[in-house]
Amino acid sequence: MLNGIEKKAHELGSSVIFCQTESFGIKTMKYLQVLNEKRVDGLIFISSVLEKEYYEYIEKIEMPLVLLSTKSDQFKVPYIEVDGKAAIYSAVQYLIEKGHRKIGMIGNKEDPIAGVPRVKGYKAALKAYNIPFESNRLTYSRGFSYEDGVKHFQILMKKAPDITAVVTISDEVGVGVLTAAHKMGIKVPDDISVIGYDNLSIAEMSIPKLTSVAQPLERMGEKAAEKLFEVLATESPVDNCIMPHEIIERESVRTIKYEA
Repeated sequence: MLNGIEKKAHELGSSVIFCQTESFGIKTMKYLQVLNEKRVDGLIFISSVLEKEYYEYIEKIEMPLVLLSTKSDQFKVPYIEVDGKAAIYSAVQYLIEKGHRKIGMIGNKEDPIAGVPRVKGYKAALKAYNIPFESNRLTYSRGFSYEDGVKHFQILMKKAPDITAVVTISDEVGVGVLTAAHKMGIKVPDDISVIGYDNLSIAEMSIPKLTSVAQPLERMGEKAAEKLFEVLATESPVDNCIMPHEIIERESVRTIKYEA
């Protein structure tokens, strides 16, 4: 995303200041104050909740704002994102079409941007295909890391040893699942299929290579920069943009014969 933002900004004659807030409120507010002092032309807010205090400060200093990989139902701010619910729905649908019915998920219920919608997509897909949701097939990690994948795959297999496939909320979690499965003597995809989310480079590097739901991350960054310049150039409302997702097939999912 940052590559895309920087590339497009340079094409349009601007430079980029990058501030990593790590989702800390005090740090975010300090950065906003610094950016105001630097008199930046506009702000792209990435992958985090737009809290009321941030929005009110940004409005006060009249700084043009675009959201990337997040959105706000509370405030009318233009955004660019992939529909996380629809993307995970597609992942579950893909597994169902491969014959899987006993599908587990490593999800997240604390992150309202990248966690909650994806879990909703998992449940919605099961419901659409008349597959009962079973709570033991869903485990919640606190984060999106490799370590979360290792830990929660072990938990999931203890709770639901009959599952034939696992949907994960990130590629790092997916690769953690691959590692845990290997250590547990579970073969991927022979014994269990795994699908990740994001289509990062590690999905191509893992053994086996990880099938993943792809977000067009660099293009999303470019689009956010384009949208910000659009906001700067017009006083009219700027449209939101839902970016497409796709499933990149690799080696971690196999077709099985469905048995009712």
